Amino acid sequence: MGQLSRRAVNTAADASRVLAEVLQLVRRAAGASDLETLGFVMVNESRQVLEYQLSIFWRQTGAFTDAARLSAVSGQPRPDANAPFSHWVSALCRRLSGQTSGGSAQPRQVVAQDHPDLIQDWTQWLPPHVLWVPLLASDGDQLGGWLLARATPWQAHELAVVQELGTHYGLALANKLQNRRVKSEGPRRWWQHHRRWVWVAVLVLMFIPIRQSVIIPAEVLPDDPFFVRAPMDGVIDRLLVKPNQSVDADAALLTLDESALRARHEVARKVLDAAREEFRQSAQIAVTDDRGRLEMALRRGVLEEKSIELDYLTQQLGRVQVRAPRAGVVVFSDADQWLGRTVVQGERILLLADPAKVELVVRLPVGERFDVTEGTVVTLYPNASPLSSYDATVKQVAYSAELDREGLWTYRIQADFDQGRPVPRIGTTGSARIRGDWVPLSFFALRRPLTVLRQTLGI
Repeated sequence: MGQLSRRAVNTAADASRVLAEVLQLVRRAAGASDLETLGFVMVNESRQVLEYQLSIFWRQTGAFTDAARLSAVSGQPRPDANAPFSHWVSALCRRLSGQTSGGSAQPRQVVAQDHPDLIQDWTQWLPPHVLWVPLLASDGDQLGGWLLARATPWQAHELAVVQELGTHYGLALANKLQNRRVKSEGPRRWWQHHRRWVWVAVLVLMFIPIRQSVIIPAEVLPDDPFFVRAPMDGVIDRLLVKPNQSVDADAALLTLDESALRARHEVARKVLDAAREEFRQSAQIAVTDDRGRLEMALRRGVLEEKSIELDYLTQQLGRVQVRAPRAGVVVFSDADQWLGRTVVQGERILLLADPAKVELVVRLPVGERFDVTEGTVVTLYPNASPLSSYDATVKQVAYSAELDREGLWTYRIQADFDQGRPVPRIGTTGSARIRGDWVPLSFFALRRPLTVLRQTLGI
């Protein structure tokens, strides 16, 4: 009798413990802040009262993909939407949900033989003993399912616990979905009471004419500049001017290293002296010797050749110092980049510009292109002076697009500033607004999407 009493006491104590844990799970599911928390309680914390190897929470409502329907899997922080397991289990859950009789929350044991098209991968993904628990709302509407799987058969008392938890999990799921729907809908706004007039106002706004425009980077460059080039091959020795310095005509700009050229000039001078002495000697011999006359003619040719070579080197020495052909402002990047640099004849070193003759150069991206013709107004907003603006008129638009410094295909547009007004200094950068024709607001808003659609569909 004593042993039977102790066994009955232990059984009652286990039942009380299980009941307490079930109640705790029910409270945690009801108090879950969102669907992710509810799914975690369902697939992971249910181990407190049930033994299983795999638990899956599948939600019937949501997006049209398996990833949104497969909400939680035991032992995983978040199911992988593209995993083969997710696709296979989602297909099984959809089938089991369709086979559930209306309003029944009774757990149903699932046998692999009832699904011949899925039996091939069954042993790979699921243990043999599977339970399907419908998750129902209070009105009997099926919201999803709870799938449990393990290697050992399910006992009668475990099925009762599963049914009880499934009922409360379904009610908690319905509550969370209802709260989300209420939050998403929220209180009705004023415009929801006047939807017809709102649509009329939208249609009227779509046909309001606006002026087509685009804002793109711009730069002020000299108009008709003079490029100073290297007069010969050599090395830049000194730069005698600074960037943006004003110079007069014939002012010295830079000098090339003349050491090698000076040595060649000295050698040529001595060679010329030797040729003169040889010519003098041959001329004295030619007075008494006929053969000496032929030798004198040859020496005269050598003398003339060496004289021409010396004159050329003398002229080159005079070109070592480069001078300004006209007055203007010297424009180049940095003196340190040019000192000691080897240049070849004709290489561009700097340019001379007239500060009063400048032009605005903008590059219009191909994707922003609209009809820009000569006479179109362009307004420059300098970066250094945001409160100032300068109007210019387009004088030339490039025929074809070309790559700019940033690797984008753009059209080069040149514009002249209005005469009689101050002009920005050379090198000023900023944003330029190009104005086009008047178009409806709907066309302006849908111009780029329509362009992409035409390029994609080829219509």
